[in-house]
Amino acid sequence: MNKETLETDDYLANHYIHKSNWLRAAVLGANDGILSTASIAIGVAAASASREPVVLAALAGLVAGALSMAAGEYVSVSSQTDVETADIEREKEELIDMPELELQRLAEIYEKRGLQKETAMTVAKELSEKDALAAHIRDELGINEINRANPIQAALASGAAFTAGGILPLIVTLFFPVKNMEYALYTSALFFLIVLGALAAKTGGSSINKAVIRITFWGTVAMGLTALVGYLFNVQVG
Repeated sequence: MNKETLETDDYLANHYIHKSNWLRAAVLGANDGILSTASIAIGVAAASASREPVVLAALAGLVAGALSMAAGEYVSVSSQTDVETADIEREKEELIDMPELELQRLAEIYEKRGLQKETAMTVAKELSEKDALAAHIRDELGINEINRANPIQAALASGAAFTAGGILPLIVTLFFPVKNMEYALYTSALFFLIVLGALAAKTGGSSINKAVIRITFWGTVAMGLTALVGYLFNVQVG
């Protein structure tokens, strides 16, 4: 391992941006798993006098949600990858067809970032001599290894995270008393959401209090409205 690699690793160890992609997918998936599964279960529990419909609703919500989350993430990130690939191919052609213009564009980018005109051109030339395409991909297109899309990785991470989050309310439906189960679901889901928010904030280096307040508020709104639907219909299932 060379000195440059070690310095890069040390730099990343003190920052959190390199965690943003997987952290976003994991937190979003787990949050949706907890909230969606719990909300569905709460809605059915509020309108049911037996356990089976609640368990079935939670299980169905868990399976459907995990698959939907994975598929949606895969399609979304694949579209982003297609755009990135098309832009890179276009950049390759431009470097072949008009290298001088591309060099000037690169120099202008560095000049706008604060370098003197002569310095910007010097930097552009030196980077282009080393790897012109890499310089344009990074500085003109804004694509790098940190934010580069990976559809399969994103889909698996989101699906797995949703499943991990959704299992928690499902366990509650299996073992907690049927009477007033909606309250047990709400309390436990809120606890899980708070823990998740705090862990995500700590991992990402952001404010734990803000994350907890945000996730508590929106979690309460979502589960409260779903419970209200169940109470309004008040259909005794089973």
